[in-house]
Amino acid sequence: MSRDLYERFPYIAAEDIIIRKMTESDTEALFEIFSNNNMYRYIPDFLRTKNKETIRRAICEIGNRDFSEERWIMAGVYLPENPERVIGTAEIFDYSREVNAAEIGYRVNEKLWNRGIASRIVHIVTEYLFDEIGINRVQATVLPDNICSKKVLIKNRFKREGLLRQVSFWRNRGIVDLEMYSLLREDVK
Repeated sequence: MSRDLYERFPYIAAEDIIIRKMTESDTEALFEIFSNNNMYRYIPDFLRTKNKETIRRAICEIGNRDFSEERWIMAGVYLPENPERVIGTAEIFDYSREVNAAEIGYRVNEKLWNRGIASRIVHIVTEYLFDEIGINRVQATVLPDNICSKKVLIKNRFKREGLLRQVSFWRNRGIVDLEMYSLLREDVK
């Protein structure tokens, strides 16, 4: 099965994780995640905020405008035992129809770190992209010192492709190096 990534917003329900579009009711829980300084040690800080209204507006913009403009998908991650409280995000961006590839990202509330949730998010999103969308290549970039994120990707069979030197500007860090990891559909079949 294969369809366009932006045909409809993803709703993915696995046994242990639900990934879906966020709503304004997620503002408080998402604010807890996005206002945490530890969250931004290894990711760009363009969504960091100390303002709940900014988070509320971002939920609407990312879920509606950015999706309809085919720029970015940022879905909420929920646990089945509490499906109304967002515990993280699953992101899909830099979608290329020509290359048949997309990049992924993820965030998990610090209170839930080291429980395998990030690994499950990567697995579920990757499976969705391969099986439902028909993507051929899923990639992710991480800072070289982000050991935990590298472990998540390697656990999900992503291969390290190399170091991209001085490839991006992050407001909170300046010019950074990033490591590229990828997984091809043929790697998991």
